[in-house]
Amino acid sequence: MDSIIMLFLCLILGFGLQYVKSFPKNAHLTLNQFVIYISLPALALFYIPKIQLNAQLLYPLGIAWLGFLFSFVFFYCIGRQLKWSNKLIGCLTLTAGLGNTSFVGFPVIQALYGEEGLKTAIVVDQPGSFVVMATLGVITATIYSKGKTEAKTIASKILFFPPFMGFVVACILNIFKFDFIPDVQTVFQKLGATVTPIALLSVGLQLKIDRNSQHWQFLRFGLFFKLILTPAIFFLLYKILLHGKGLTVDVSIMEAAMAPMITGTILSASYGLKPKLSNMMVGVGIPLSFITLAFWYFMLNNF
Repeated sequence: MDSIIMLFLCLILGFGLQYVKSFPKNAHLTLNQFVIYISLPALALFYIPKIQLNAQLLYPLGIAWLGFLFSFVFFYCIGRQLKWSNKLIGCLTLTAGLGNTSFVGFPVIQALYGEEGLKTAIVVDQPGSFVVMATLGVITATIYSKGKTEAKTIASKILFFPPFMGFVVACILNIFKFDFIPDVQTVFQKLGATVTPIALLSVGLQLKIDRNSQHWQFLRFGLFFKLILTPAIFFLLYKILLHGKGLTVDVSIMEAAMAPMITGTILSASYGLKPKLSNMMVGVGIPLSFITLAFWYFMLNNF
């Protein structure tokens, strides 16, 4: 219960700080960098060496990779049918195809499923959501914009991104069944614990809703796909067709139901793919997702 209280408190505090004149306007950028350079690598180095590799890991990995492919096909077909512009199709593909599996996902999963659930969430996020964003996401942004991105640039972004570097080191440790001494593990655990408060403050600082926007009808398409259709597809695939059971499957489906990824929104906006709509996907999607997440949590516990 205390984790859920902290989740909403940090989100509200972040939103309220937008109206404090003495508070830096771009503080969320610094907070995001701390999470990216310190918190997320620390989480990887603490948890991944302890993960036991087995076929169950295919469930969390499938969330990000299959989820993005579903998004690409869905919005390409809908966009062509309704004669949307390439920038609109690209925007919705990126923002609805990438889930907020860390900034919002980690604290929610930790609150609902504890430390064991967080281990699965890290698998969804690091080799899943992040790598998809840095590869398929960048390629998609390039396709639907006028920019050009070389394979060398994409590879460089992946290899030198701190969470990915931490993930690679942690995977090597896992393969060789090596872990850090207890004191170092404790340091990584405490640094990783900063993800929840700092990330949610950052999210709160970025929540903005433009009531006069012309994008509300497209917003409904995007959020319906991300918050309802995507988790429904994985619920059907994992629970009904594959008869998946247990914590790993439940956490994976909950991660599929998370709001749009902030980093994916930044990627979309930086390529000129409807920046206002991108921001609305996050601004409306994050608070709305707490309602839809409650629905999916109920479904997983009763069916």
